[in-house]
Formats: sequence, structure tokens, C-alpha cells
Amino acid sequence: MYSRPSGALENTARGREAQQLLRACVHCGFCLPACPTYRIEGNELDSPRGRIYLVKQLVEGGPAGPETLTHLDRCLTCRACETACPSGVQYGRIVDLGRELAAERIGRPLGQRAVRVAMTEALGRRRVFEALLRIGGWLRPLLPDALRARLAPTAPVGVPQSPRSTWTSTPASTRPQTTSGDARGTRRVILLEGCVQPGLAPEINAATARVLDRLGISIVHAREEACCGALSHHLGRTGHALAQARRNVEACAELLDAGAECVLSTASACGLMVKDYGRLLAGDPSFAERARRVSEAARDLSEVIEPADLERGGLVRDAGPAIAWQSPCTLQHGQRNVGRVEALLVAAGYHLVPVSDAGLCCGSAGTYSILQPRLSRELRKRKLESLMAGRPEVIATANVGCLTHLRETSPVPVRHWIELVDAML
Repeated sequence: MYSRPSGALENTARGREAQQLLRACVHCGFCLPACPTYRIEGNELDSPRGRIYLVKQLVEGGPAGPETLTHLDRCLTCRACETACPSGVQYGRIVDLGRELAAERIGRPLGQRAVRVAMTEALGRRRVFEALLRIGGWLRPLLPDALRARLAPTAPVGVPQSPRSTWTSTPASTRPQTTSGDARGTRRVILLEGCVQPGLAPEINAATARVLDRLGISIVHAREEACCGALSHHLGRTGHALAQARRNVEACAELLDAGAECVLSTASACGLMVKDYGRLLAGDPSFAERARRVSEAARDLSEVIEPADLERGGLVRDAGPAIAWQSPCTLQHGQRNVGRVEALLVAAGYHLVPVSDAGLCCGSAGTYSILQPRLSRELRKRKLESLMAGRPEVIATANVGCLTHLRETSPVPVRHWIELVDAML
């Protein structure tokens, strides 16, 4: 698609980037059936092809108004369209750019701006979020049904439970405290703990520590870890997101210099953002090289564990409960990591049931379930119907956002896959 940047974008690096990104789209329409919002709304402007046209208008200084923002906001940034696209269109980058341009040119009402700032400040700060979570727990009986469901206590039944243990998150002590002894592992990895995950699902990081400990891998933690920046980035607060990225790059680069082999994330959305630091900070001479190095060292948890590692533990195949695997969009479409977690669950002894329409988003998408509740609930309903068709005893996933969103209405427990591996070990 040809475009000619105008106004403030003319003869600028951002304008040239927009021109290059838009040029890849040939309007073939392969993206339409892959797009969750188009499947629900049936509106061309709620499809990747339609939104690309809206971004083209913004780049060229064409007509744009509140409707432009509405259709861009309805995008989940699930990137299923990228998987379906035969031309390699980098749609995620296009829609992020479009949101930036729309916010600059059209502007949002004060109320919308306030909500976005409040969400990034509350959800992106671990201590603030955990404090709010405690307050919400105290007030739970008084809250509306929708909020009460998000805070509902969940005790998974019918599946193996992970043993209780404690572990430390202080950088000075790099080891989880388990019953396996005090000898340090021969390998060291940097574990990004996340912002909301320690409050919503602290068992994920604990299970990760125990499994890695069995494999002889020790955990180190980035001092003053910040939010990965994905939340701010997708809400159009690009400057804020880049500041968070710089903070993490500085902390992780120092630990890589000290001998850590990789930067590890148990949340696929955070991992995808860290893998993009090199591109996002390429124009910052003070951080470009370190950001590139951190991105190259970024790994999803499934990329440092091999099925053979679990098979050596004497686990019996198909001995565990039936599992429905829900691959988060950030894992399968963003990181293009397909098949690794499934192989690990099978090696751990679980039986995977078939799941149709596996590329469909669950509707969580960061803050999407808050900002677009109607579409989010419909997508969750469709996803759960697909996951439950094989009668699983538990649903496994790889992202805390998907986990908390699905478990609100799921008839079976929803757990992170590393918890299930830990339980079987």
C-alpha cells in the first residue's frame, strides 16, 4: 500500500517507518478470518485491513475523528493476522503507530486519558497493585459482580498440587529455598517477576524456581525491576513505556555482564515486549547496544527447559489428567513459539486434548477486558467453548492475563503450565 507522509511526519524517521510498514500490505484479505473483532463485528474497519487504511489516513493527514480511535481501540493486538498474512505485514507495529498518531492528532476526552494513566500507574507498579489487591480482597463482598469475579479465590481441584515452599526475590540471594539442598546451580538466569503476577498468582514464580532448581539452574533478579512497558506501549503512552524499558535494560545488562545466560519471563506478554527492546531503543545511542543485547538474551520459560529434562525425572507419559492447552497470542503469534509447551506437558505425563480454533484470542489482551468488556466477554465465551470441547480436567496457559481472565468463568481450573510440570515432578 503506497502512502505519502504529510505534515509533521513528512521527511521524518517516523514517517519513513510508517511508509515502509504500510507498503507491505497488498489488501489481499487473508487477515480477515483470522481477526477476532472482525469475526464478531463483521465491520471492515474492525479488521486489520480496515485499520491499516485508517492508519494510512492518519499518516497522510486525511480525515480522522473519534471513530478512528474507536476502531483502533477495538484491536486486541493479538497479531493473529500476522500469522495469517502471506506478505509479512508487521501489523502490531502499524496499529501501535496508529494509536500514537490518533492520540496526538485527535486527542482523547479527559476521562479516557485519566483512566489510561491510572491503569498504567496502578497495574505497572507491583507494590501499588498488591496494595490495591489487598484492599479489594477486604471489600470483596461489597464489590459489583464483575469485580468480585476477578478477585474470586481459586483453589484448583482434581489436578496434582505443587508443594508449598518459600523463595527469596532479593538480588543478593539468588536461590529459591527448596528441600533439594543448598548447592547453587551451575547455570544462572535472570527472572523478571512481573508487576501483577506476584499478586494475582504468586505460585507461578515459586513453581518456576523449584523446576529450574531441579535442573541445576539458579535464579538472579534484576534490581529495581520495572514494568516491562507493554501496558503503557499499547495504551499509547510510548514515552512512559520506553522509560520502563531503559530501566530494565540497565538492570539486566549488568547481570548479563556478571555471567547470567539469559533474561527469563514466565509471562509471554512480558517476554514479547522484552524481545522488542532492541528495536524500540535502537534510536537511543545511550541504550541501543545494551537493549539489543538484552533482547537477544530474552527467553520464554519454555525455551530453557527441554522435554528430555523432564523425561530424565522418570515421569510416565499419559499418567496425568487431561489438559487443554491455551496458547496466548503473545506466545504463538508474537513470539512464534509453537509446540514447545505442548511437548513439555506431554513429557511431564499429561494428556493433551485437541482444541479447535486454537489461534483465537481469549479476549484478555492486557487492559482490553476492562476497556472493551463486551467484545472481551464474547471472545472468552468462544474460547472456553473451544477449550472445553475435549472435556479437559484443567486448562493450561502461559500468561497471567489469560489465566485470570479465563478462570473467572471457566468450569475447570486454569493454571500456568509450569505449575503443572512442577506438580508432576
